[in-house]
Order: sequence, then structure tokens, then C-alpha cells
Amino acid sequence: MLNSSPGYAVVDLETTGLRPSRHDRIIEIGIVHLDATGQITGEWSTLVNPGRDLGPQHVHGINAADIRHAPTFDDIAATLATLLHGRVPVAHNLPFDLGFLTYEFQRLGVTAPLRHDLGVCTMAEAVRFLPQAPRNLAGCCAVADIPLDGHHDALVDARAAAGLLRHYLALAGATHPWHPLLATAARTSWPTLPGAGTPWVRRGVSTERDGHFLARILDRLPRVPQPVMADSYLALLDQALLDQHISAAEADALVQLAVDLGLTRTELERLHHDYLTALAHAALADGVVTASERRELDLVATLLGLPGESVDKALTRATRERPSVPSRFKLATGDLVVFTGEMDGGRETWEALARQAGYVPHPNITKKVRILVAADPDTLSGKARKARAYGIPIVTPDAFNGMLL
Repeated sequence: MLNSSPGYAVVDLETTGLRPSRHDRIIEIGIVHLDATGQITGEWSTLVNPGRDLGPQHVHGINAADIRHAPTFDDIAATLATLLHGRVPVAHNLPFDLGFLTYEFQRLGVTAPLRHDLGVCTMAEAVRFLPQAPRNLAGCCAVADIPLDGHHDALVDARAAAGLLRHYLALAGATHPWHPLLATAARTSWPTLPGAGTPWVRRGVSTERDGHFLARILDRLPRVPQPVMADSYLALLDQALLDQHISAAEADALVQLAVDLGLTRTELERLHHDYLTALAHAALADGVVTASERRELDLVATLLGLPGESVDKALTRATRERPSVPSRFKLATGDLVVFTGEMDGGRETWEALARQAGYVPHPNITKKVRILVAADPDTLSGKARKARAYGIPIVTPDAFNGMLL
């Protein structure tokens, strides 16, 4: 819980990039409240859905599966205004954080009274209080002996910056260097915005809420089954498993299709066994099941929630019959391939690999595109949204690399 008494609001943001003027957005906010003496009185944080890709995920560690559950900035603007009202803003590199917050409020037509000259930048103040420390947050915390476990989590970093502020206040003693700012903040009015009270969302929410997609399907089954359209479900399943991974977005699509088709639990289990048998038949086509083929079969069985002995049964069944299921997806020479997100080695490297394999890198999603390669298969980028609308498969770079072999 946070309160509205006079004091400081220590803020930290994680963003998709460094420049809001180039369409970068906030994806996580952490706020720690301190009273005028530096005592922590509360904290608050949430992920923020930016409506676009998440940028350098290797830096901030936020995944799109969690972001899918998060509120937009519009949803939390009223809450933020309440949390910042009457308080001195504090951050490590204050102009950066206030710049992003100002931009996000401006998108809503709101002028936020945020000025870095009326706040405290713990990075700038390190020159006075920690003259031997480097400018970055980790370096300042190390010199001041302040814990920083989980850097680049907005709330973790806000706690660390709050620790720096407390350290500075202790070193300042009775002089209270920012007392005038407290008085100014108390007189500063914020616009009243509608909609306060939107639930916050922390990292890891997808693990808590999504669960295995089969269990989610069973939770939503209609009481009276509708006619089964197995081919539609199996085709979507084949597309989802191209990269041997079922993303949160793909799981949502499978859940919705199964519910729309009225599939019963028995029918779902049969379809999953049929799909595994089809893969077993393909593995047996040359008469030998290689170690890599066996690993793929075991992985698919796990993804489909099938028991461990299912692979052996599928291999046995595959020797006796040929299941009627859609053929597996394959790329052909000249197919259009689109890339999205920040990938290891850079996108140009992956486009070069595609050209070497005979595929054609394409800048945008059209109905003629064969596949989208995404750094995060749950990405919210415009390319991914359009690919899902067109039914174009989305795979990880590792899966695409496997298609090149």
C-alpha cells in the first residue's frame, strides 16, 4: 500500500528502447514512497502493455506472455497521477524516466507537472555524496553497500534508488538539501483522471494464469458437444508446433478453436494421439528413428500433455496404419520470410541466412508471406498481430535455424 503524505516518489522504468520520440514505450513501472525523513512507506509496480514489441528483452527480461495480461498506460494513468501527486519525483537518471512519463501522459492529452529540476536524480547527486562511484545504478549501490539483486526489474531498481536517496539523506544530516522541493511538490496540482484502481500485474503472471492449454480447454468445454472438425484443430496444432514450442498466443488460439468446435475431452486426447502418431509415421519413413527424431517425439508428447509411454505406443501404431492428418509444414525455395524483434547476431544476419537457403526476406507481412520469425513468439508487434490475423505461422529464430539444416 502507498499513502499520499508529503515525501518522495522514487520511480524506475523499463522501456522498449531509449527514445519515446521514436515510438519507444514504457513496459514496467516501479514506485517506492518515502516520507520526508527517508522512511519507506510503501511501494507499487506493474507491467505495462505497450501495444508493440518489447525491444531488447535480453536486457529487461520481460516476456510477451506476461505483457499480454498487463494494463496499458491508459489504464494506469489515473493511479500514477495519484501516486505522484504531492511528491518529489526521484530516479537514477531522472530526465530519462520523467521524459518517458511525460510522453505517455501527453499521448492521453494530459500535461503532467513533471520537471527534473523539481526532482532528485540519484545519479547526478552521486557526484556530491559518492564522488568515487561510477554513474550507473549498480556501481553507486556497490559503493554505498546497497543491495541490488535482480537489476532491470523496475521495482527492484526503484528500491535500490530509494536506498541511495536514504543514504544521501543520512550523509546530509540536518541540512535536508531537498526540503524546498518537498514544499513545492505539496503545492503542485495534478489533473484529476478517471479510472483509478486498475489491478497491477507483476512478472510471472503467465505461469500463474495460463497453465497447460489442454486444462484450459477442459475448463471451458460446452455441456453439449458440437460436431467435431478434426482437420481444423490439427492444422492449427501443426502450425503451433512448428518451433516445438506452444506460445501463450498459440495456446489461446488452440483453446478458442477447441471451444468453438465443441471438442470433448475424449476427442481432444484422441486428436493429440493421432497427431503424435503422424509424427511417428514420418520418423519411420526411412525405417530408422534417429535420436533427434525421438527427442522431438518426446517433446511434442510433453507439450500435448500426453503420458510418457505415448511415444512408444505411437511408434507401434505408426507401423500398422497411416493416420489421416495434415502434412507437416515445409518452406520452399522462394518463400517469403519476415523477421521481427531483436535477435542474437542482428536481423541482417538472419536475413542473410534466409537468402542462402533460397528464401526471400520480406519487410512486411502480407498474405503471401509464408512464415514470421520472431525473437519472442508472443510479441505484440504489428507484424505479429497481422500474421496471426492471416494465419501465418510464427516461429522462434532457433526453430527457423532448424529449418535451414
